[in-house]
Order: sequence, then C-alpha cells, then structure tokens
Amino acid sequence: MPKITVYSRNNCMQCKMTKRYLTEHNVKFEEHNINEQPEYVDYLKDKGFLSLPVVDVDGQKAFSGFRPDQLQKIAG
Repeated sequence: MPKITVYSRNNCMQCKMTKRYLTEHNVKFEEHNINEQPEYVDYLKDKGFLSLPVVDVDGQKAFSGFRPDQLQKIAG
C-alpha cells in the first residue's frame, strides 16, 4: 500500500472532496493542513504547486486538485 499524503487548507471544497473520496474507498492517508502547519506552504511552492489539495503518492508522484481519475488509481 503506497503512502498517501494530502496537503489541504480550511474551507477548501476540493480538499474536502478529495479526503472524502479516499475515506470512502478505505485509503489511509496522512493530512497536512497548511492553516495549522504553514511550514508546508514553501515546500509545496518549491515543488511547483500553487493550489490545493495536493496529493502525494510515496513522494514519487503528486497532483493537485480533485482528480477522481487519479484517486481511482490510488484506490485500486
């Protein structure tokens, strides 16, 4: 099972939808909320991301936004 990390922020509908999709498909993930952990803002900008959510899979590949096509690949 890959390690999934979701970077999110408060009041973000796409973040909520992404987390709900993963939860409904029994995919365990770690969440970092940039409102509570602002140290991740620069990390994400350094990776080229300007919008949330960002879903990171094993630190190998990552994508941003609510992407059911990509989430389905993770859920298997």
